[in-house]
Amino acid sequence: MADRSGIFAGEDPFAIARNWLAEAEKTEPNDPDAIALATVDEAGMPDVRMVLLKEIGADRFVFYTNYESAKGRQIAATGKAAFVMHWKSLRRQIRVRGTVTREEGAKADAYFASRALQSRLGAWASAQSRPLESRATLMAEAARQGLIHGTNPLRPPFWGGFCIRPVQIEFWADGAFRLHDRFCWELQANNRWSVKRLSP
Repeated sequence: MADRSGIFAGEDPFAIARNWLAEAEKTEPNDPDAIALATVDEAGMPDVRMVLLKEIGADRFVFYTNYESAKGRQIAATGKAAFVMHWKSLRRQIRVRGTVTREEGAKADAYFASRALQSRLGAWASAQSRPLESRATLMAEAARQGLIHGTNPLRPPFWGGFCIRPVQIEFWADGAFRLHDRFCWELQANNRWSVKRLSP
């Protein structure tokens, strides 16, 4: 498309997304990799929360969480999710919709090992999304897990990554007088992407 130039240029949407994130890392004051992750529960009721995106791969977006959390259970039930990344400093956003699979094994182990010790023990201690009696209860459980697992805890079997493989990616940039630029990439049956400009 002739007018898809500048920040929208390129034939690989994942490369464009990586470029935008790299720019945001220089300008956003906090968590440039934050995404608002949307799922639905068994009744079809939508749910959304902020998580940190940890990888933009060749064909996927990856984040990590407790598989037994509300989002983990909802993803397991539907195999689908969506998210938006929004950067106020750049006045841009990326919207993604796709199917989801788990990221387990060596890659998940390596990411878990890279986290701070207290974060790793916290992953063992937290029954994420379940009712909690008090913060003191959580802290006591984290201390107990420290005694059990020591200074090099392995990744819990209930914790790991999720890979979102998009069927749709939209790049949005702010325009004067709300005449924004939007380009929607859609994955076709032949595994190739089509791109169209959308009205703001």
